[in-house]
Amino acid sequence: MNKYYLTTAIDYVNGAPHIGHAYEKILTDIIARHYSQRCDDVFFLTGTDEHGIKIQKTAAANGITPKELCDMNAQKFKTSWAGLDIKYNRFIRTTDEDHEKVVQHIFKKLVEKGDIYKHSYEGLYCSGCECFLNEKDLTEDGLCPDHLKKPEVVSEENYFFALTKYKDAIIKHIKENPDFIVPQFRANEVLNQLEDIRDISVSRAKNNVKWGIEVLDDPEQSIYVWIDALSNYITAIGYDMENPTEQFNKLWPADVHVIGKDILKFHSIYWIAILMALELPLPKHIFAHGWITIDESKMSKSLGNVISPTSVLESFNLETPDAFRYYMATSAPCGKDGNYSDEDFKEKVNAHLANSMGNLLNRTLSMLVKYFDGEIKSEFVPTADTELVEGSFSLLKESLGKIKVVENHFCRFEIAEAAQEVISIVDKTNKYVTDNAPWTLAKEGKMNECGQVLTTVLNVMCIISSLIYPYCPNIAGEMARQLSYDLTKKLDDVTLNEIKLGKLITKEEIKPVFLRVDSELADKSVKK
Repeated sequence: MNKYYLTTAIDYVNGAPHIGHAYEKILTDIIARHYSQRCDDVFFLTGTDEHGIKIQKTAAANGITPKELCDMNAQKFKTSWAGLDIKYNRFIRTTDEDHEKVVQHIFKKLVEKGDIYKHSYEGLYCSGCECFLNEKDLTEDGLCPDHLKKPEVVSEENYFFALTKYKDAIIKHIKENPDFIVPQFRANEVLNQLEDIRDISVSRAKNNVKWGIEVLDDPEQSIYVWIDALSNYITAIGYDMENPTEQFNKLWPADVHVIGKDILKFHSIYWIAILMALELPLPKHIFAHGWITIDESKMSKSLGNVISPTSVLESFNLETPDAFRYYMATSAPCGKDGNYSDEDFKEKVNAHLANSMGNLLNRTLSMLVKYFDGEIKSEFVPTADTELVEGSFSLLKESLGKIKVVENHFCRFEIAEAAQEVISIVDKTNKYVTDNAPWTLAKEGKMNECGQVLTTVLNVMCIISSLIYPYCPNIAGEMARQLSYDLTKKLDDVTLNEIKLGKLITKEEIKPVFLRVDSELADKSVKK
């Protein structure tokens, strides 16, 4: 594997980011960090979608220009992601000049090919969805099912993209590539949607939507969201129809688009058809994650339960975002919905990160200092032939084997499931310590056996620090520091015995890698 290119959906900047936005970015950052442990060239793209009627109207209502609104809210997203240790390679904004220019030429090329054509149209337009709806899509009361508002009848002459031209090719690709859409059960939804697709509007009349990229050779038309927003995945890495950059040639096709299940249709149908029209390779995977509810209720401004991405850190006085990252990433199985609650957050991170993983390292290092002055001796290292304590070598082998298990989960975008594997080996190692009671071995004078138990645990903790790093980079970094372990090591290079021989640590150098969350829960109003 010589490269890994992954993207998130670009967020609409009509408002500030919330915990649902954060969930997707955390998942993607974890995937990116994991693959950085497997290959040298990982490129992580995220950004913001900044054109359209909603932004135009919101800006007008606030007495500012659309660009001023976009600048203000795009910065809120950047600030939030920095607070969550989201390490992207590029943050693209669809108002970026390089993006706008390429989008104009993509549009022009598709017009010249006949894949985009002008057509008079009257239809039901939902400004919330920013798309035309069919009557069968509406509720019994004639409302948009997502926004519960009646769409307006719009009559315009717009440009349309010949989506139906690519219907059969998309169906064929989905059926021939069962891992193209993840999780696989979503593929049937897409195939059902393909049965009723129509050509889609890809421009709006300038007198209705002024805030958009102008169509070349037709200044009365603004390029509409699908060609504009979706093209960010190629414009951000240097796509050019005449002379694509070296970076584009290396990175494309994307290894995965990480998106919410609500926009799967646009990515697995609209975007794929656009790529086919441009004669470009298709992304390898589209991973559609579920939604995050709050205390088992859907997030809603009217319910007052919209949580900002960094408010949990503030509520619990967390110095780093690791606990929140871990909790969000493990909140739901692959593709399913998850839930956030204060109580569950506190219970899970205390149990997994403080009580199980953190305490295991802390007490093992403390015993190493107490019984051996912090020194690891060669005779303590278990092998198949020198095992003094039964189960030591097999625990090491099983821990090393977890690397491949975790890698396989990541290949299927099973992020929560991969974390469960890491915690399972932590739990097994805790049981190993309890069963072999190194404090009792030391009391009985069995110092080599005691040393082997401690050395085995610390070797396991080296492996755990590598596996937990994508989720908890700060905790993993502190674990690695206390273990004198090289956290930059590729997963394929991790061996059975990673702990260094000789003086490892002093009493003063030992500190908890994660403190229990025991503060009083913050007033919910803080999180709105």
